[in-house]
Amino acid sequence: MSQPEDLTAVHRRIDELVQRVADLERTVDRLNEAVPAAPSRPAPRDRRPDVVTIPDAPYNAALWTDSDDEGLGLRDRRAP
Repeated sequence: MSQPEDLTAVHRRIDELVQRVADLERTVDRLNEAVPAAPSRPAPRDRRPDVVTIPDAPYNAALWTDSDDEGLGLRDRRAP
């Protein structure tokens, strides 16, 4: 194909795309009109989240058995 023919084909495809987008927008508008509006919900109250108390006592060392330091590799080996 020559360059003018390619350019004409591109313009035709763009026109088809614009038409299909317009069709899609009309379809979405019709669907939005067909669906009844959801009842309005009351505005959420400003509620503070529950306070979580963290104890000062150290964690049990057994929690960390067989764990690796993330990003640092295994304990017995050097980091890369």
